[in-house]
Amino acid sequence: MLLKKGMVTIVENYVIEMLNITKEFPGIIANDNVTLQLKKGEIHALLGENGAGKSTLMSVLFGLYQAEKGTIKKDGVEVEIKDPNDANRLGIGMVHQHFKLVEVFSVLDNIILGAETTKYGFLRKKEARERVLALSEEYGLAVDPDALIEDITVGMQQRVEILKMLYRNNDILIFDEPTAVLTPQEIEELLQIMKNMAKSGKSILFITHKLNEILAVADRCTVLRKGKYIGTVNVKDTTKEELSEMMVGRKVEFVVPKKDRIPGNDVLIVKNMTMVSKQHKKNIVNNVSLNVREGEIVCIAGIDGNGQTEFVNGITGLDKINSGEIIFKGVDITHSKIRDRNKLGLSHIPEDRHRHGLVLDFTLADNMVLQRYFEPDFQKNGFILKDKVREYSDKLIERFDVRSGQGSKTIARSMSGGNQQKAIVARELDRDPDLLIAVQPTRGLDVGAIEFIHKQIVAQRDNGKAVLLVSLELDEVMGLSDRILVMYEGEIVGEFDPKKVTVNELGLYMSGAKRQNKESE
Repeated sequence: MLLKKGMVTIVENYVIEMLNITKEFPGIIANDNVTLQLKKGEIHALLGENGAGKSTLMSVLFGLYQAEKGTIKKDGVEVEIKDPNDANRLGIGMVHQHFKLVEVFSVLDNIILGAETTKYGFLRKKEARERVLALSEEYGLAVDPDALIEDITVGMQQRVEILKMLYRNNDILIFDEPTAVLTPQEIEELLQIMKNMAKSGKSILFITHKLNEILAVADRCTVLRKGKYIGTVNVKDTTKEELSEMMVGRKVEFVVPKKDRIPGNDVLIVKNMTMVSKQHKKNIVNNVSLNVREGEIVCIAGIDGNGQTEFVNGITGLDKINSGEIIFKGVDITHSKIRDRNKLGLSHIPEDRHRHGLVLDFTLADNMVLQRYFEPDFQKNGFILKDKVREYSDKLIERFDVRSGQGSKTIARSMSGGNQQKAIVARELDRDPDLLIAVQPTRGLDVGAIEFIHKQIVAQRDNGKAVLLVSLELDEVMGLSDRILVMYEGEIVGEFDPKKVTVNELGLYMSGAKRQNKESE
């Protein structure tokens, strides 16, 4: 691109140009004549609603999809990227929103997969291991190279994805929602790493829904809406409000209004729950007790990997507890089946939407009735009433604005991550639960969807329902909670009123630097 300034012609160097890209799927144009230009050494944010086409556009650049129209240039030269191997040869790497990991492989094997160091046909794992450990140390991404992917947390899996890209020495780095599963401290560290990478000459494309992150780290921002290019702005010249309005086409409330109310009776009582880690054979949940009452949102805050996941799995029945009691609506459900807990009035928005939230190769309609298909409304004489299922699914899709190419017929795997999340939220909230357990309910959602989900959660509480929220987002913790419990190393180390505690104070408890003693409570 040539820019004329007086009599001087300035050449604008773009390391990557995606010009007039159009990508179609059945029933939807995911990218509609989109142009994106990345400068060398810049951090360029890509912003848009769930399903706006951001991940699709980056998948075209990485060779996972082929565009129907448009061209891609690298350093001014047109290139053809048929697959990720072509992308890697051009120095393009991608950290995917939905992890591309082999669950039964180790961390090390996943990182080196496709980029193995060999000698005389034999793997040189020792050298690879040393390099992975060095990268982990350098970028603060501490992982156990020998752990199996299926045994580590979502946050740790994200770190493996980042290390995969660093291991390949890529110069053009695509980060697709990289902070969605990280703690506030980890996010801060990652943003600093990204700045350092840009200073060293790497060029970064950064997909995120978090406007504060864009303002903190990006040089420029390109906005997409419903597959179309809206505009590119210099981040230093814009505001969070302007970006959100470009993204969703309307003004957005960042703080959900919530009236004071007095909680009612206990809905959930957990007594002395203990769970032993499958990996380390030590207590991952250690003698935890809590209660959640009618008309109350109780939030468990903490750094990822401190027992929150296992604690929720114990309550919902995904894992067996080793000792303790779980009382729900006066009924002991400690050893109840998952379906029995659900039928009693428990809904669960899970942390890992792929593993525990959806059957990815089912249609959206079938996913919407996963916990209800056996009810009289949806079956007769053992046969599922497909028309009734589709009508129900269509209703939820409209109410929760779940965007998909073919509506209820859409295969869940083909949907954007944010719309997969909205489908789960729709299913769980529509069951009118007495207890909603929501783990990272807005992970990967845009500001408009976050606003909507937050209002739905507050509405549950205002209707006298009990809500147990688990969140790594401190803004979400402070904005939604009536009570905050901090979990550290499998124990509740503090209980707080969000009106009386600061984010910094919470951070001290989350990191283990402070702990309330029971005598002073």
